[in-house]
Amino acid sequence: MVKKAENIIVGISIGDLNGIGPEVILKTFEDSRVLEFCTPVIFGNVKIISFLKKNLSLTSSIQGIDSLDQLINGKINVLNVWKEGVNIDFGVTDEKVGKYAIKSFVAATNALKRNEIDVLVTAPINKYNIQSEEFKFPGHTDYLDQELEGNALMLMVCDRLRVGLLTDHVPVNEVSKLLTEELLVKKLEVIKKSLIADFGISKPKIAVLGLNPHCGDNGVIGSEDDDVIKPTIKKLFDKGEMVFGPYASDSFFGSSQYEKYDAILAMYHDQGLIPFKTLSFGKGVNYTAGLNKIRTSPDHGTAFEIAGKNLANPMSFREALYLAIDVYYKRNEYQELIQNPLKTKRN
Repeated sequence: MVKKAENIIVGISIGDLNGIGPEVILKTFEDSRVLEFCTPVIFGNVKIISFLKKNLSLTSSIQGIDSLDQLINGKINVLNVWKEGVNIDFGVTDEKVGKYAIKSFVAATNALKRNEIDVLVTAPINKYNIQSEEFKFPGHTDYLDQELEGNALMLMVCDRLRVGLLTDHVPVNEVSKLLTEELLVKKLEVIKKSLIADFGISKPKIAVLGLNPHCGDNGVIGSEDDDVIKPTIKKLFDKGEMVFGPYASDSFFGSSQYEKYDAILAMYHDQGLIPFKTLSFGKGVNYTAGLNKIRTSPDHGTAFEIAGKNLANPMSFREALYLAIDVYYKRNEYQELIQNPLKTKRN
């Protein structure tokens, strides 16, 4: 059954309560027209959300629920994941607050796994204060990769600009050790499948950035580009895959070469995210490609420096919400196509 727009249930993890996550969530739904596209459920505590709403002088109406069976379509639902109060101190890194961010995220992930929500949008967390004996992951993506089916890949999205990462939250001095033909092939396949199923691009073109400056200058500045990246791209291209490169990253974005491709694979975190955020900051989306469930997030962090001051711009969170819904529809359309390749409309 195809769901109506407002019946798409969007689960939202609250993020760090001392950051701007709750603010951008609530500001997104200040425009009641957003509720025409989905039914949101915030995983948190209704008393805390009410306090934050009052602190920000926002007017949107929220309703607390104790189970997802009580969810009402077209309303802003707040699922009480915990009952006790939480001391909120805007802009402060607090391990206790970090634990509540993870309580929200884990509860939302479990609901996603049980198909109780259709998509998940996560507000920013602080990677330091979330660490505990129960949660030893550098971020959302790594946990989702463990809990869901598939192979997770961080794909930053803004309109037609899509930047994927070969390696994400690893030290720079570890990147070359992780670079292998197998990993390149695996990540490129994830990007290709996502572009087809999630973005509706039937024959995607993917660019690959080099690891070293000037792609190694024929081995003068490192051998990884010649030894690993170039041969892998050639093998894939010879098999008919639309994979190109490697391209020197210092000029690739400034010369607008990226506009010729449906996605770009960067070798490490900052190589991809610095140009991406320069081109799209404030409206980009972090999409976890390659998994059997849909998760998006805004492209910014907790922004402790402006938390509680009513200065946060909700645009990136709103774009994350819209992308999650778009991908939901695209995936359903794709599944219908591949399951019924000979099905035609009856007169």
